[in-house]
Amino acid sequence: MRVLKFVGAAIAAVIAVFALLLFVGIPSGLLTSTLQARIERQTNYRLTANGTTRIGLWPNLNVTLNDITLQDPKEHDSGSSLTIGSLRAALMLSSLWSGHPRITELGIVRPVLHVPLLRERTRALNPSLGATTASGDDDAGMAAVDRVTISGGSIVLFNTRDRVENHIDGIDADVAIGADRDIKITGRAHAAEHPLQFSIKAKAPVPPLGRQTIPVELTLDAGGLLRAPLTARAEVRLNGQLLMINGLTGKLGDGAFNGWASADLASKPLVKLDLDFQRLDIATAKAGRASPGTFLQPWSKASIDLTGLNYVDAQAKISAAEIDFGDAHLAPAAIDAALAGGVLKARFGNLGVYGGQASGDLSVDASTGSPDYALRGDLTSVGALPLLQGAAGFDKLDGKLQAKIALRSSGASQYAIMSNLNGTVFAVLQDGAIRGLNVAQMIRALTSSTLSGWQEGGERSTDLTQLSASFRVENGQATTGDLNLVGPLVRVTGAGTVDLAAQSLALRVEPKLVMTIEGQGRTSDPVGLGIPVVISGPWGEPRIYPDVSGILDHPDAAYAKLKEMGQGLFGTNGGGLGALGGLIGDGGAGVDPSGNAGSRLGETLGNLLQQGLGHARNVPAPATLQPSAPAANDPTQPPAPESQPMNDVLRQLFNR
Repeated sequence: MRVLKFVGAAIAAVIAVFALLLFVGIPSGLLTSTLQARIERQTNYRLTANGTTRIGLWPNLNVTLNDITLQDPKEHDSGSSLTIGSLRAALMLSSLWSGHPRITELGIVRPVLHVPLLRERTRALNPSLGATTASGDDDAGMAAVDRVTISGGSIVLFNTRDRVENHIDGIDADVAIGADRDIKITGRAHAAEHPLQFSIKAKAPVPPLGRQTIPVELTLDAGGLLRAPLTARAEVRLNGQLLMINGLTGKLGDGAFNGWASADLASKPLVKLDLDFQRLDIATAKAGRASPGTFLQPWSKASIDLTGLNYVDAQAKISAAEIDFGDAHLAPAAIDAALAGGVLKARFGNLGVYGGQASGDLSVDASTGSPDYALRGDLTSVGALPLLQGAAGFDKLDGKLQAKIALRSSGASQYAIMSNLNGTVFAVLQDGAIRGLNVAQMIRALTSSTLSGWQEGGERSTDLTQLSASFRVENGQATTGDLNLVGPLVRVTGAGTVDLAAQSLALRVEPKLVMTIEGQGRTSDPVGLGIPVVISGPWGEPRIYPDVSGILDHPDAAYAKLKEMGQGLFGTNGGGLGALGGLIGDGGAGVDPSGNAGSRLGETLGNLLQQGLGHARNVPAPATLQPSAPAANDPTQPPAPESQPMNDVLRQLFNR
């Protein structure tokens, strides 16, 4: 009886303690030290639990660890580390007796993974990243997990020397592991301002996992980074620190692709890939761009961050039947690129660009604070309208473009890049048109007033046989001395400077009209204004006006040209004015039915010269070609002592 009473008392005490622990939990320093020893043995990482560690028995057996840090003791603050706000594991009690613990749910709250960004690849590998067990004993003894949940996680990519710190925040994920080792991961995150949603399906092999092929399916929706969802399938294999992705197939939007990739994760990552796309659509920012028909915005002075090129090395071959890069369209495309030490070098050959071809190479050196750029390219028979419209929102030139480009620059913003541009550009546009502009009509309008803007019109255009120019670019100033436009009815030659940074023009051109259907093939020279024309100001809205100083500096030559214009441009006695009106949309305005066209023309040109001189003295010019005659004996009309002598001279020139 005494034995039975003792046993009964012992059982009652155990039940009482069990009932107490059921609600209170068990502080377990022993459990923490056991976990620390096992994790360090398998990964060479040290586990530190700075908070409380407790074992609970309600509603099921569970272990909770708070304020955990997992870190390589050799790297201290400069290496990778993982901190966890709290970790809670729910276990099946029966699995503990069998020696094969099973975790029904593992909850990870506020995990933060710190990953160092390295500029150089090192041969000394971190053994903890690639450590694998010699046998499957440890894998077999590890606890099986049915489900893992992650909430409020972050990944911090940092480089202390460069003062770089990038975040992927708001990581929420749910990992479900089936009895047949099927793994399904769903989750979301934020990379900068871009939301991410992802789904991964895989089938894990029997441990050990090293050097075994794992089939993986991925779905990624990255708005702002990718224009369409990405779906892919591949066979993934981990060999130490080398991740190999073979048999890669998938779709980006409605474009299929295939290829392979690999990533060497020893120290600084080395990525290799070879991908072929049916269609590749790449989203780009459109800062500083404008829609066709509107003026461009100034170049942005916002910083362009290319420091990320320093923290990964890559070798890539990308080919595609079609590539949409922003508003630019390439078909087909083949690009070879290499990235090492922060220097990106890309070469493209036989690139299909709007009905023509392009070839050349591009290099970007981001190893310094102010990146350097170099571009060399050849364009052959490229459609100028879609190229300029897609690249810069400029829709005024159409035709087949030939160009040779050799440019270099540096800077950390659009404005800095354009301001530091140096090199040469030679371009020829053939068999096209200047859209929205009638150059002949603009030339006639210049005889009566200064123009503000290009005098655009939806139905207007100027056919051109060839437009050519060569530019020497220094510090963002593109200077030409051989601008030449040849068309059926117009010719324009000139020189000047284009300020690429300020988006402005400073050109001095000499426009001429060819008043015959023979066009540029006629034997005689075309007829010009006799004075140069200045085009200055913003290239979207420049001021266009005759260079009055040309008359003041060379009056005899100017008068000779005016006389030639009177006989050639308007015809003897003004008979060609009707033809001029028909050619440039004047409808024959200005023909004197009395037959004294030469006299009227001389008087009109005399007034125009005085108006031009008046412009030089800031005197506003009238808007029409024909001056209004003063009323007879009008006492309010001021005398014009300079008008009559000038008119007499010009009447003698034209009224023979």
